[in-house]
Amino acid sequence: MGETSGNAHAALTRILFGGMAAHLVGGAVRLGLPAALGEAGATPADLARALDARPDTVQRLLRALAALELVEEGSGDRYTLTTAGRLLHPEHPDSLAAAALFYTDPLLLDSWRGLDGSVRDGSVAFDRLHGESFFEHLDRDADRAELFHAAMADRTRGTARVLPDAYDFAPFTTVVDVGGGDGTLLSAVLARHRHLGGVLFDAPGGAARAPAVLERAGVADRCSVVSGDFFRSVPAGDVLLLKSIIHDWDDERAAAILSRCREAVTDGGRLLLVEPMLPEGPDADVSPVPFLSDLNMLVNTGGRERARADFEELCERSGFGLVSVRTLPSPSGFTLLEAAPG
Repeated sequence: MGETSGNAHAALTRILFGGMAAHLVGGAVRLGLPAALGEAGATPADLARALDARPDTVQRLLRALAALELVEEGSGDRYTLTTAGRLLHPEHPDSLAAAALFYTDPLLLDSWRGLDGSVRDGSVAFDRLHGESFFEHLDRDADRAELFHAAMADRTRGTARVLPDAYDFAPFTTVVDVGGGDGTLLSAVLARHRHLGGVLFDAPGGAARAPAVLERAGVADRCSVVSGDFFRSVPAGDVLLLKSIIHDWDDERAAAILSRCREAVTDGGRLLLVEPMLPEGPDADVSPVPFLSDLNMLVNTGGRERARADFEELCERSGFGLVSVRTLPSPSGFTLLEAAPG
């Protein structure tokens, strides 16, 4: 009995300290510590000089990062990044540095203090706190918008590595990336499938970053960038691709977006949704991340994460029939849902 209670106490304590761990990671990135460590590593004294910080507090920071297995101590008091820690380097091909900054930003986290109110009445804590929606706020806050789009690009790179080979694009001619942001995902699809043309469709603030990304990928000549409102209309194509869009919205607005997609998809076309997928219920083998993300949607955007049955209902409501559901290979971590016009 005592051992069981002790284990439970330790597990709950780790959860309660979880927010501090996240801020530790975000603070290290803001300091520039992962970039300063680089591939060669450094001593606390080296880092203190590079970061204009105190050696003793840098040492304490490194100890905590080592406890999270993001750095490791070698001989001569020299610290290096672990495999996970290297993902915090801004130049890593799978970097999550911008995501670490965004997910520890007060703009996102302050809403969580209103979770109890959102659970009671279903209202969006962000809207109560700021008097406007999350995306309306981003339209006015250029620095936060830049961070948001950089974080979304971070969270898309893993999918961009695997989706081009995980789905058969051969029968199609045009991919419309609806809410495609800076074009990270669409540029990867077009680079792998040279027969495809593309349309990057997003609000002006999101689409503004796309031309440079498409140009670097060598696909700008096969892709147009179109700004607009996906609640009003969507460009036509035979593949409509939406990644991490539907979970931002409640069922009514999600259905409105998909209805515009139904109007835009050509005969024989497909709707591809790349989204987190809720399992049927939490257990010891299921990550808590989708459930935490679900509540993050509740307090910040009014959206939600969904299980398979929820997606089936949403597709049918919008004129689509769900064809297949599969988990994308690592490092994506997302689910690919394929739907056809009903």
